[in-house]
Amino acid sequence: MKDITRYRGVIPAFYACYDKAGGISTDGVRALTRHLIAKGVKGVYVGGSSGECIYQHVDERKAVLEAVMEEARGRITVIAHVACNNTADSAELAAHAEACGVDAIAAIPPIYFHLPEYAIADYWNTMSAAAPHTDFVIYNIPQLAGTALTMSLLQTMLQNPNVAAVKNSSMPTQDIQMFKDAGVAARGEDGFAVFNGPDEQFVTGLMMGADGGIGGTYAVMPELFLKMYELVARGDNAGARTLQYQADRIIYKMCEARGNLYAVQKEILRRMYGLDLGGVRAPLPNLCPEDEAVVEQARQMIEAAVAGAASL
Repeated sequence: MKDITRYRGVIPAFYACYDKAGGISTDGVRALTRHLIAKGVKGVYVGGSSGECIYQHVDERKAVLEAVMEEARGRITVIAHVACNNTADSAELAAHAEACGVDAIAAIPPIYFHLPEYAIADYWNTMSAAAPHTDFVIYNIPQLAGTALTMSLLQTMLQNPNVAAVKNSSMPTQDIQMFKDAGVAARGEDGFAVFNGPDEQFVTGLMMGADGGIGGTYAVMPELFLKMYELVARGDNAGARTLQYQADRIIYKMCEARGNLYAVQKEILRRMYGLDLGGVRAPLPNLCPEDEAVVEQARQMIEAAVAGAASL
């Protein structure tokens, strides 16, 4: 039986880290890894949407993962998103991730062309075959990938014994229950995990049976999500809901910026902790002068919410 305890908890999606010339900053990667470990998160999800994977070369993605693994040294769970928009590069990244010693690889379905389910399954299984000793996580994010995980496709994928979890970023929370039921039926009660994806629904996702969460705003305010996870575990749903509302208001504030959300969050981390992670890669828009007020207001909201959460 698979050990899914490594997937239970708060797993921030790792941000892309760039130097002043716009290249990958492995110093930034190591600094962010150290920072998140110190915050007490369960793990990190490397090379996904927050990592700006679709705008990076295969070699850049390898360099990021290597730097994370060198810094993590087995202290946290590491899940590497390896999907590219072609099977060969995806399989190459999967093999590299296994060689690095990650806990799991993950993948969205192929984007742009709408493929039949058997072709999507072949794409995922080819990746998994390139990392035969590593867990595989299906990443369901239909609003961006353009393809939703269906129950029939999940049942097909569960024939692959490496499939250990679904990262579910669809908006309907009942998807968590459906995917969990199917996975548990195939793997047993403790043999399959589902991650909540939408940060704004973290508490709801946990109540629907998610084992943990992977989210793009966790890294800028991990204390809030760690406390939510703790409160749900001890049955304080009212306290968890209060923190969820506060986190949501912060997310809404950050989304008011003209610059990309990840540019906002990296700037907040720079101001709060001195982490120099760079901006975002084109065509994502960087911050503009008009975003100053949004960034500062969001920073203040995070600091106030974190201070309040400490007393719960």
